Amino acid sequence: MKNLVRRYHLGPFLGFVVLFIVLSIICPEFLTFNNLRNVAMQTSVNILLAAGMTFVILTSGIDLSVGSTLAVTAAISAQLMVAHVNPWLAMIIALIIGLLAGLLNGIFIAYGRLAPFIVTLGTMQLYRGITEILTQGMPIFYLPHSFTSLGTAYVAGIPLPVIVTVIVLIMAWIILHKAVPGRRIYAIGGNEEVARLAGVSVKKYLLVVYMISGLLAALAGLVLTARLGSAEPTAGTGYELDAIAAVVLGGTSLFGGEGTIVGTVIGGLILGVIDNGLNLLSVNSFWQDAVKGAIILVAILLDRKRPSR
Repeated sequence: MKNLVRRYHLGPFLGFVVLFIVLSIICPEFLTFNNLRNVAMQTSVNILLAAGMTFVILTSGIDLSVGSTLAVTAAISAQLMVAHVNPWLAMIIALIIGLLAGLLNGIFIAYGRLAPFIVTLGTMQLYRGITEILTQGMPIFYLPHSFTSLGTAYVAGIPLPVIVTVIVLIMAWIILHKAVPGRRIYAIGGNEEVARLAGVSVKKYLLVVYMISGLLAALAGLVLTARLGSAEPTAGTGYELDAIAAVVLGGTSLFGGEGTIVGTVIGGLILGVIDNGLNLLSVNSFWQDAVKGAIILVAILLDRKRPSR
C-alpha cells in the first residue's frame, strides 16, 4: 500500500484536493475561472524552477542559485531589448547564459568535488551581485510589446506561459522516465559510487543536471519578465526556497534517487494554491512566509522518516 501511495503520488495529491476543497468553502472567490487561471499563471514560474530543481535533487544535490540566475538572465535580456536587439535573439542569449550559469555550478561540484550547497550559495550571491551591477538597483522598463505580449497572451483561453510550462514538463517527464539519461540520474542519486562502478559518467551527468536547472531558471526569468513588463533587480529573491519546497512536497527525496516530475507539479500547485488562498483571505505576507517555512520543515521531517530504499 505504501509503495502504491508513493508511486501514484496519492499523498501529495490528496493533500492538494483537501486544500482545494477547504479554500473553496471558506473563500468563495477562490473557485472562479479567472482566479484559477491566475493561479496557473502565477504557479508556472515556480514549477519551471522546481522542474530543474528536481533533476538536481534526484542526484542528491541542491541549487540555491536558481532565483539569482532568473534575475541576472532577465536583466541581461531586458537590457538587450531596450538596446533594440531583436527580442528573440535576446531571449536565446538569456537561455544560453542560464546554461552557462548552471555549467559553472556543475564544474565546481563535479570536478572541484565541492558541496552543492556551498557552491550554489556562492553563485547565488555572485549572480545577484551581477544583477545589481547591471541594473544599478533600478527596474528596466520600456520592453518591446512583441516580448511582453508573450507573458499575457492566451491560446484557446489558456495563458501562453502555462502552455510553455506544460511543454517543458512533458519533455522533463520523458527524459526522466522514458530515456536512458533519466535512469542514470536516478542511479547517481541512489548511490553515486555504485553508478560510477557501473560505468555511468557521473561528472558528465552532474554537469547536465545543473545546466538544465540553469536553463529552466532563465526560461522562468523570461516568463516572469514578460508577464510583469519589466526586469526587477530583486526578481527571484527567495524563489529557490519555493522551488525546493515544491520538489520535496511532491515526494522527491532530498537524499536523491527517488521522486518524479508529476510529484513536483503537485507540490508546486499546493504552494500556488496556498499563496493564492492566503492572499484572498488577506493574510499578512509575513505570515505567508512563516507558513511556507513550516511546510518546508514538515516536508523534510517526513522525508527523513521514509524507510530506506
